[in-house]
Amino acid sequence: MTAHVDPVLLRRWLAARSVARGLPLPVACHGGWRVDTALPAERCRHVFAGPAPGIHALALTVDDPLTLIKMCGTGEQLLALMPPGWRLQQVGYLMVHDGAPMAAPPLPARYRLAIAVEGAATVARLFFEDGSLASSGYAVEHDGVFIFDTIVTEAPHRRRGLGKALIAALGATQQSSASRRVLVATEEGRDLYLALGWEVLSPYATVKL
Repeated sequence: MTAHVDPVLLRRWLAARSVARGLPLPVACHGGWRVDTALPAERCRHVFAGPAPGIHALALTVDDPLTLIKMCGTGEQLLALMPPGWRLQQVGYLMVHDGAPMAAPPLPARYRLAIAVEGAATVARLFFEDGSLASSGYAVEHDGVFIFDTIVTEAPHRRRGLGKALIAALGATQQSSASRRVLVATEEGRDLYLALGWEVLSPYATVKL
């Protein structure tokens, strides 16, 4: 059984995500990495670069429904490694963009962009003319990767190019051309990123008790 993605890239993405969210850095565990998230609905997550014997061994030790196991691979591949009782969650997609950063498109009329540095992250927000938040997300550059995370456009403002504008605005803050751009997309978001020149490295599956 082999990794679906470069384990070093995955570790760097996890570390950058932890830095951006103020979480402890990932630690090696069972052939993958553990991240202590301490959220109301998630105590910690274990992340693997692909199918590994350690996944089954780990799952046998877990009795906490707030512990998630994630793997680069399909949901079927991950479930095949699990003992009974584990349930598949929505599958995402680990994606990279190796081309030149996209040029920022003109903002749609009636929207304004605000960018701020908050801790280690650069946060971009698009506001509608009435002051309501229409779209937001953040990026952080750390240890050779430039990650995008929590890119969200509110339902009334979708299909207007706001996601594209947000990604371009965040991408423009990248300092090193050597940093690889990485994100995890939902099923819906994957189509947007593919249209912007991103590439799917692997499905990203999650299970929980």
